[in-house]
This record gives sequence, structure tokens and C-alpha cells, in this order.
Amino acid sequence: MNTIADPTPSTATGAQAPAPLAARPVPRRTGFARDTAAVFVRESRPLVRDPFSVLFSLVQPLVFLGLFGPLLVGAAGGDVAGTLQWFVPGILVMVALFGTASTGANLLFEMQTGSHERTLVAPLSRNALLVGRALKEVVPLMVQGTIVVLVAVPFGFSVNVPGLLLGLVVLAVFGIGFGALSYTLALGCRNRDWMFWMVHQTLLFPLMILSGMLLPLEDGPEWMRVAAAVNPLSYLVGAERALLAGDFGAPAVLGGAIAAVVTCAIGLVVGVRAMRRAR
Repeated sequence: MNTIADPTPSTATGAQAPAPLAARPVPRRTGFARDTAAVFVRESRPLVRDPFSVLFSLVQPLVFLGLFGPLLVGAAGGDVAGTLQWFVPGILVMVALFGTASTGANLLFEMQTGSHERTLVAPLSRNALLVGRALKEVVPLMVQGTIVVLVAVPFGFSVNVPGLLLGLVVLAVFGIGFGALSYTLALGCRNRDWMFWMVHQTLLFPLMILSGMLLPLEDGPEWMRVAAAVNPLSYLVGAERALLAGDFGAPAVLGGAIAAVVTCAIGLVVGVRAMRRAR
């Protein structure tokens, strides 16, 4: 007599066989906004646990303010207040530049330790992995910019509070984009951290000098003025000087805002593409 085989597979202990792979539950992805918020919180936790790192990164801008500023005061005939009105906005742009240009080093460290690979396989949007990291750069930038202004006030710097707030917003928009570009560079320099720092140092100081944040470029050679005209930081510096002086209608404000938005858009587009291709 023929027997009919039991269609349900079993083991010697009577346990049921595992469900087919297709039937197993797959982690569901959440929305982009929630993913971005989760990445933002994760990246911000080291700042909360170690706030002194934010203050320590202020050493370089404060050194420029304390040592380079007096030289400018001497060149201006001892006009301390006027020099600070011109110089402090440039220092704020320096804070945004230095603070966001090095953020890719953190991603390099995560890639070397394997932490980044674990985030890539998490049920998170690749776009959110980049955008959340870039948004995190706004927090230390705001804190550091405020501290620089507070340090300069006792020495005669006069600040327009609404202008300061709007100026910090413009710097935050720029910082998001420039931080995203730093992350993109880190992704491209995987396992070659020396290349990251070589590109970092090669670009950082020319951008700073050709922005006019340290010295006026009006009396410089023609080639420097041409280079400054294509440097987004020069427009950002002009906007910060106008905003902190309360001149909201100055053409430089519009130019700086456009430069910040364009930098942010380019950084996020390039960074998101790089993050999507990351393995």
C-alpha cells in the first residue's frame, strides 16, 4: 500500500522547521524625517557627554582673535572698536570653516573601526545618514559663534542681536553643506586618511586667505581679487559684516545667503550620492 508523506517537515525532537526566508519578518524602514532625527541624536551624544571638545575647537579662532587682532588694530591707528567690527565677523566664518571642514575625520575613524558599516546595514535611509550627520554640525557652530561674540564684546565690539541671530543661521546653512562635503571627502579617502588631510590642508588655507576674513583684499593684486570673486567664503564674510552691523538691506547679505544656500545644496547632493554608493 502506498503511503502519503507528511508535507510538514519535522526534526527528531518534534520541532517545526524554520519558516522560509521569504516569510521571515523584514525590519521596516521608518520615514526620512525620523531617520534623520535618529542619526542627529546619535551624532550629538558625544557633544553632550564631552562638551569640552566644543570649547577646545575654539582655540584656533580665539588665537587669531587675540594675536592677529592687535596687529590689525595697530594698522588701523589704534581703533579697537572699528577693527573688531570688521574682524569678528570674519572670525565667525573661520569658526564655521574650521569646525565643519574636519568633520569627515570622525567618519574616517568610524570606517576604520567598522562602526560605519553597521550603520549602513541598519534599516535607515542612506540620505538620512548623511543629512543627520550634517545637521549635527549646526549645534557646535552656534555655540562657538556665540562664545566668540561674547568674548569680543568687553573689548568694544558692538553686536546687533537680530543680525547676529540671522548671521548664525546663514553660517549654519553653509556649515551643513561644507560638513557634507567633508563627509564626502572622507568616503572617497577610505583607508587613505593621509589623503583626506592632504586635501584638507591644501584647500583650507587658500579659502581662508582669499575670503578677506583676515586682511582686506581691495589693495591686493588683481589675481587675488579674481580668486576672491569665485570664493563663496568671501561673500559669506561680507554678509556677516553687514548683518552684525545691523545693515540688513546691504547687497552683501543677499550674496552671502546665496553662497550659503548653493554650498548647502551642492554639499548635500554630492554627499547623498556618495553615501548611497558606500559599501
